[in-house]
Amino acid sequence: MIAATVLQTAPADSAAAEQPGPNWRQPWLEPWRDIGQAVQGRVEDGAALHEALNRVHANRLAPGEAPVVRFVAQSELPVTEAYEAYIFRSGNCPVLPGLHDYFNGLCWLRFPRTKTRLNALQAGEIARHGVPAVRGPLRDALTLLDENAALMQAPQALWQALEARDWRALFLDLRPLWAQAQLTLFGHALLEKLTSPRKSITAHVYRVDRAQHSVADLDAWLAGDLNAAKLAAKPFLPLPVLGVPGWCAQNQDSAFYADTAVFRPKQHSRKTRVPTLGVD
Repeated sequence: MIAATVLQTAPADSAAAEQPGPNWRQPWLEPWRDIGQAVQGRVEDGAALHEALNRVHANRLAPGEAPVVRFVAQSELPVTEAYEAYIFRSGNCPVLPGLHDYFNGLCWLRFPRTKTRLNALQAGEIARHGVPAVRGPLRDALTLLDENAALMQAPQALWQALEARDWRALFLDLRPLWAQAQLTLFGHALLEKLTSPRKSITAHVYRVDRAQHSVADLDAWLAGDLNAAKLAAKPFLPLPVLGVPGWCAQNQDSAFYADTAVFRPKQHSRKTRVPTLGVD
């Protein structure tokens, strides 16, 4: 369990040319620090974000190993082609300046197998169905995972409490069990939001069924676990991440969890559905 920290962000005067510098002292960002600072440093030295990502990616490759993706400027994306389809076809990932694509690039570098698997599933859906106005259940789940997922392996008692939205049990009664849990943030939009942490920020948690010994092991496991049927069922549970013991100094006070606007009780679905007009 990581030591508690206060809610704070990097000072404004630490901003780089293309994105502000995240506060790597935050426990949710600390695992990303080395790779994040490597990319950030190159941007601060004058490289465009896509160039910085490519250089760091190349430095991480074993001799003779090919890059899993090449980062390019957003202008390289054809206006007639979907983003995910273009990445799958070309092996190029378009990048805009800013924190969102900065963290997306870091995710590609840290979880290359999983990002490749997600892209293949997205591209397959686009090839079959095009890009409709409303995503289907699989593309919706793929987007949730890619943008907002956290990966968690934890004792069964914690899972039962999370499934029940029993926040008192999860965060207070069972608090010592968090020392046996592994929680890894994956979604790049989630990481971006947490550069300005707020109590209400909630992750979509994907269950990891056994402890992983390294990020590479977790990446390989997750890439192998993802399949269309499982994802279409949206196997996610909501977790307000600043409730995690050790991730926020304020949550040492039990009153932190009394905020029902954030720590909401589970809503039990009704047996009958009220029809809507024009909305599925």
